[in-house]
Amino acid sequence: MDLADLTHKARILTRLEQEGLKNILFTNCVKDENVKKVIPLITDLVSSSQRYQRAENVEYCIMVIGVPNVGKSSLINSMRRLHLKKGKASPVGGEPGITKAVLTRIQVSERPLMYLLDTPGVLAPRIESVETGMKLALCGAIRDHLVGEDVMADYLLYTLNKQQQFSYVERYGLGEPSDDIESVLKRVALNLGKKHKVKVLTGTGDVNVIAPDYPAAAYELLRTFRKGELGQVLLD
Repeated sequence: MDLADLTHKARILTRLEQEGLKNILFTNCVKDENVKKVIPLITDLVSSSQRYQRAENVEYCIMVIGVPNVGKSSLINSMRRLHLKKGKASPVGGEPGITKAVLTRIQVSERPLMYLLDTPGVLAPRIESVETGMKLALCGAIRDHLVGEDVMADYLLYTLNKQQQFSYVERYGLGEPSDDIESVLKRVALNLGKKHKVKVLTGTGDVNVIAPDYPAAAYELLRTFRKGELGQVLLD
C-alpha cells in the first residue's frame, strides 16, 4: 500500500469482494504497517475452519502465493523483523524470478509457532488483454525485455498523464507535461547524463555521434515509478 493510490481503497475492497475474496489486509512491508495483523488473522481463520483437525499439532505452516514481484518475500521478511527480530530469510528484488523454487519452511513467529513457505510467482496461463499485460509489466510481474522498456515507458507516461500525476515534469526538468515519450526520454537521458555512441551511415562513410541513451532513460523512468518516486498510482 506504499505504492498504490489508496484514495480508491473502498473501490478496491468492493471489487475484491465481488470476486469472492474476504479477509483483506493492506500492508506496507517497507514500514511494517499492518503486518502485525496477519498472524492473528491466520490463526483465527485456521482455528475456525471446519477442516481444522490438528489439535495435537500446535504449529502452523502457511504457503504464501501471488503474482511475480508482488512482495511475497518482503512480507515474510517483515513478519520476521516484527515477531522474531530477525533479518532477511528470503531474497527480494524489484524484478520477477528472484524466488526460484519453494524453499524450506521459514519461521516467522514463536507464539504461535508459525512457518511460511515462500513460492515463485504465478500468473494465469493467458493474459486477457494487452492493457492487462502492460499493467502487469509495469508492476514488474513480467520481465521488462519481454515487453520492451520503451513500450512500457510509453504506457507509463500515458497512465501518469491520464491520472494527472505530473511529478515527472519537475523531477526531470521538463517545462510542462508531455505525451511524446521520445522527448520525455531525451530529457531524462540528458538530465542523468546518459549518452552513448551511435554509428551513422553517411555517403562518405561511418560517423560516430553522441546521442541520448533512450533505453537507459526508459529503464530509469520505470525504476523510479516502481520505487514510488513518481507518486502513488493505481493502474486499474
